[in-house]
Amino acid sequence: MKSTFEQELEKNGKLVYTNVGYSMMPLLRQKRDLIIIEKPNGRLKKYDVPLYKRPNGQYVLHRILKVRENDYVICGDHCTRREYGVTDEQIIGVLTAFVRNGKTYSVSHKGYRAYVHLWCDFFYIRVSVLRAKAAARRLFKRRKP
Repeated sequence: MKSTFEQELEKNGKLVYTNVGYSMMPLLRQKRDLIIIEKPNGRLKKYDVPLYKRPNGQYVLHRILKVRENDYVICGDHCTRREYGVTDEQIIGVLTAFVRNGKTYSVSHKGYRAYVHLWCDFFYIRVSVLRAKAAARRLFKRRKP
């Protein structure tokens, strides 16, 4: 029987697994990087990366762009749409580190923090670039014989 993420965190205090999906690229590479999730200690902050559970049961790992009084505004690093209304009750854990090619990077690592600010502080530029790339891919697919 597989344990749920919640059970694993309760049992071990930590959850280590390989992510599935592209929503956190380029930070996290699908099925290649290990992520380390721990229980949150209090209210989360801007730029934290919570693991949360949507009402439909789907687990999601995205970054907080804005902390509001009763909820968070969240978006994946490779996404263009923000998700509103994620509450503390939905949050299971928070990213504390990731492992790439055998090397562990903490979320307090200088390089990680620089990435976060560059990637998030220029959100509208990033979204424009991602949308332009998607439009170019669609156009290229239409022209293929």
